[in-house]
Amino acid sequence: MSKSVLTLITPVGTNTLTDSIITDITAKLTAANAKIITTDWLAENIACDIIFSKIEPSEAENIVRDVIGDLPIDSVAQSTEYRQKRMLISDMDSTIITIECIDEIADFAGVKPQVAAITERAMRGEIDFIAALNERVYLLKDLPESTLQEVYDSRVKFMPGARELVATMRANGAYTILVSGGFNFFTSRVAHELNFHSDSSNSLGIKNGKLSGYVIPPVLDKNAKLQTLMQVASAQNISTSQVLAVGDGANDLPMVLAAGLGVAYHAKPVVQQSASARINHCDLTALLYAQGYRKEEIVTFF
Repeated sequence: MSKSVLTLITPVGTNTLTDSIITDITAKLTAANAKIITTDWLAENIACDIIFSKIEPSEAENIVRDVIGDLPIDSVAQSTEYRQKRMLISDMDSTIITIECIDEIADFAGVKPQVAAITERAMRGEIDFIAALNERVYLLKDLPESTLQEVYDSRVKFMPGARELVATMRANGAYTILVSGGFNFFTSRVAHELNFHSDSSNSLGIKNGKLSGYVIPPVLDKNAKLQTLMQVASAQNISTSQVLAVGDGANDLPMVLAAGLGVAYHAKPVVQQSASARINHCDLTALLYAQGYRKEEIVTFF
């Protein structure tokens, strides 16, 4: 059986990832017939690799969760093959940025509670995404187009680690693309600020300087996100095993499942249940440690 790696990551300053926990985990893995090849700190008390063989990554993942319990430690188990990815495809809202843009636009229209409730149900996969998008956008009808810039300036904040994730992967030759079921007014600006190679999203209808209440077709939904992954990977001559996909909502699930490393980032239950990797405690730099980057290799911003 080929080698696998279990990466354990904890938020900076929590001091929960210790040598004793690593020892406990390696003992449990050994008891489950794993062969421990080596342990390696990527960042002292922040991220540690355990290289092993003879059991599947999924089995190691289950074992480590029993040891970790409620501690704020994330774990990612995977094959060591193609570990450092050549492509990043990421959702925007609640993943690369901290908000859902449509909910914040709705706040300016005085309908945020109604829109946010629909957003939540759509992200949980409880209702059809396209129908939910059309319903929410119609509630924004006649809002001044200038509101979009107000929302961007006053509400959009980058998720901790977002700059580092994109910059580090780009510095190591990866292609980066931002995809969203939201709107290109925001993806174009976020992609530009964070230096993504490209972005893909939906267009809001505008008439006489106001929102028309309609999305310009075709709508970018979960299937379009998957199609984007496949098309970009093919164009860049990158296999799906070399792709990192990350998102939080049900409309991200097809692309997350198609990627070599698909990550549910602080995600809805339907995504967490199906994704191969889950990050629930750490920021986006966890996705770099999961690829084997060391702390000193991460491009930092001050």
